[in-house]
Amino acid sequence: MKHTDRIEKTIHLRASTARVWTALTDAAEFGRWFQVKLDTGFAVGRRTTGRITHPGYEHVTFEATVERMDKERLFSFRWHPYAIDPKVDYGKEPTTLVEFRLAEQDGGTLLTVVESGFDRIPAERRALAFRMNSGGWDAQAESLRRHVEV
Repeated sequence: MKHTDRIEKTIHLRASTARVWTALTDAAEFGRWFQVKLDTGFAVGRRTTGRITHPGYEHVTFEATVERMDKERLFSFRWHPYAIDPKVDYGKEPTTLVEFRLAEQDGGTLLTVVESGFDRIPAERRALAFRMNSGGWDAQAESLRRHVEV
């Protein structure tokens, strides 16, 4: 059966959980590998916004609300998936939940990224948001690897 509600990606990083945690939760570091200039740092319950800096997406505003920050174990936030059209008000739509789960493994960190809740996204944009974010998480995982494996 094909899963349409969640994207799950796992990557082994040759870096400590402390190093990966900092790359995920420090706003400046997150911005470097994710390609976004954040206006504020991350904190549980805080809405964080910023400008995407990835070429071709500079018109997009990053907006996420942090749900959990369990040090070196779990960082999660809610956002509107593939919300790239500046003429659309995505605020009326449900959000998806993005989770970064960290575990020590083989002298490094096993990172699992899960984005769930796509079945609640409006049908007319659900498949595109799922497909684009699935590919996006592949690219972001590699960007994070290059950032922490130095």
